[in-house]
Amino acid sequence: MLTSEQPVVLITGSAKRLGRQMIQTLHSHGYRVIIHCNNSRADAEELAHSLNQQREDSAAVVQADLLNETNWPALVQQVISCFNRLDVLVNNASSFFPTPVASATPGQWHDLFGSNVKAPYFLSQALTPELSKRNGAIVNMVDIHAQQPLKQHSIYCMAKAALLMMTKSLARELAPTIRVNGIAPGAILWPPEQSVVLKEQDKAAILAQIPMQQLGTPEDIAQTLLFLLQSPYITGQIIAVDGGRSLGGQTKA
Repeated sequence: MLTSEQPVVLITGSAKRLGRQMIQTLHSHGYRVIIHCNNSRADAEELAHSLNQQREDSAAVVQADLLNETNWPALVQQVISCFNRLDVLVNNASSFFPTPVASATPGQWHDLFGSNVKAPYFLSQALTPELSKRNGAIVNMVDIHAQQPLKQHSIYCMAKAALLMMTKSLARELAPTIRVNGIAPGAILWPPEQSVVLKEQDKAAILAQIPMQQLGTPEDIAQTLLFLLQSPYITGQIIAVDGGRSLGGQTKA
């Protein structure tokens, strides 16, 4: 039965891919979920409908372009009005594309830092009063490349490094009422083709760097999120979910 005491989670960029799986996993563990989207409204609505079929009034959709800061106040009001509470914020929405230093532009900087640092920071700021009411949690989706740079992706890596430090800084500042942690995925899903085109030899080279010799799954990320939300004495930590890739070196063929 749905009650007003069931916790509520907002996951940005959650109509597809990793965000979608996190929504489904938390919903299956009793959370009411707020699905945020920008251009994927149809996918978000389909997901919400499916979850509401399972449990009435347990899923809602909010839509906003996070790069446009004028949208933030209305988004925050809409989020809180969905279920009149918020227990968890997951900053998942992220742009990812190469920026070779010879051709990088201010527009690309705005996009990558806006989606990976600026929006997460100011959403966290705006939602802190609501999260504080329930000893809530913030989880940021970082990246193993926040510490190990990816060739031709300098701006993205810099932005994720900033998000990593933001996670640790907010964990100190918002304690003891809000816990703040991060998840650093390794190779979980290949990037969508419109973002980065990987040839088969590129994929093989990536797999060769992973001791587990395989991609992770969206479920691996969702289960890590669930673990963090169920661990009330963990804050300020970044958990790498990467099959050992961040250990460095290269495995034998």
